[in-house]
Formats: sequence, C-alpha cells, structure tokens
Amino acid sequence: MNFETISLIREDKIGIITIDRPDRYNALDLQTEIEIGSAMDELDDESIKGVMITGEGEKAFSAGADIVPYLEMNLVKSIPYMKKLKEVLWKIENFNKPVLAAINGFCLGGGLELALACHFRIASDKSVFGFPEIDVGVFPGNGGSQRLARLIGKGRALWYVATGDQIKAEDALALGIVHKIVPRATLLDSCKDFLLNNLFKKPPIALYAAITSINKGVEMDLDSACQLDLDLASLCMGTEDFKEGVKAFVEKRKPKFKGV
Repeated sequence: MNFETISLIREDKIGIITIDRPDRYNALDLQTEIEIGSAMDELDDESIKGVMITGEGEKAFSAGADIVPYLEMNLVKSIPYMKKLKEVLWKIENFNKPVLAAINGFCLGGGLELALACHFRIASDKSVFGFPEIDVGVFPGNGGSQRLARLIGKGRALWYVATGDQIKAEDALALGIVHKIVPRATLLDSCKDFLLNNLFKKPPIALYAAITSINKGVEMDLDSACQLDLDLASLCMGTEDFKEGVKAFVEKRKPKFKGV
C-alpha cells in the first residue's frame, strides 16, 4: 500500500511506522489513523517480530488530533468517526507481537491515546505528555481516559484529563506512563535495542500470552483474571519453547526459542 501521511519500513524484523506530518506536529487526522491501521495489517506476518511507532522530526511524536476538520463535526458525523479511531487503537493493543511507542517531543491528545494503546513506551528526555481536549469542550474519548486511569489510577487520571495539565518526561516515568527515558539522540537506537536484544529473545508465545493476560485481566474481576492466567500459562506449558526453556535452565545455557 502507498501511504501519504506515514512511512513504513522493515528493519531487522522490526516494522517501523513513522507518522510523517512534521509540519503539523504529526497531527492525527482520519487518513493518518486509517493508514496506521493498514500498516499494522501489513506487518501481521511471520517476517516481523515486533512493531515500533514513532513521529517524524524533532518536535512531536504527535501533538494530537488535527483539529481543523472538527469545525464541521456534529453528532451524526462524530459517532462513525470515533468508531473508526477506536478500531485502529484496538488493532494496536491486541496485536499479536509487541508494539513499542518511541516518543519524542509533544505526545498530546490523540497522540497520547495512540501511545497508551502500545504495549511499551520509551520516551526521550524532551518529551511532554497531556490531554488538552478539555479546553476545546471535549475529553479524550478514544480510550485515552480509560487507559490512563488503569495505568496511573482513577484520581490522578481525572486530574490530568480535567485540568489538561502537561506532564514532563521525568514525571511521566514516575507516574508509570512511560517505561523508560533516554536522551533524544539515542531514542530510536535504544528502542531498537530493547526489541532486538530483549523482547525478541523471549519466547514469542509466552510473550504474547503475558501481554494478553495483563491487557485483558486488568478489566476482569480477580477470579476471572486468575483463570485467564491459568489458561494462558497452561497453553505456554504445552509449547516446545517451554520445554527448551526448562531444559536450558537445567543445563545452565541460554535457550534457543523457535516460537512453537
């Protein structure tokens, strides 16, 4: 597929999606969101072990929704529009390989919603986060308020959604919004290294099971979530990778996982 608002490359079994609208602070319009979803579909094959999503340029991962089209928005248009946005983020969150957001600069509004749908988030020390939607008469309605509340707690999430206050990189790390902060100059290399030399060395079935268990389990009651853990762990224990992992541990060597 030919993309107009993003770029897609494959590098060392990593699919790298870059929002390519630096003159608009990588703002997300419907076309950009749909192209991100299409790129995720293209990367759903055996040659890819993980995905990285980032923004072009030095100013922003994404400063949020492209607000100009909203001048013509109304209730009739808003429902199908928001449904399409939701489908893209669900596609990311439920992808069967790890998805990492490499964040630099502004990560606001819809950009933060996009980052929160990713499984992992590494940010540069120049990053700034926030949900400014309240100041234009709405709130982060594409799952951002819900994902943030599940990540940092109801009270703190409500504060940032209701005030629109921005969050500096070091505070985002302390709150648990991002997993790691690195210097801007090393952001992309650090993200690639995390995928290649950490996650890609894990057994892929167990990694997917872990991501699924935490993503889905947090929305369940404890008994149901524990049953989900049991079912997924039992599935992992029936794989050849589990046998290899146990054997390698006993033999005091590094395992060689094959994804079976």
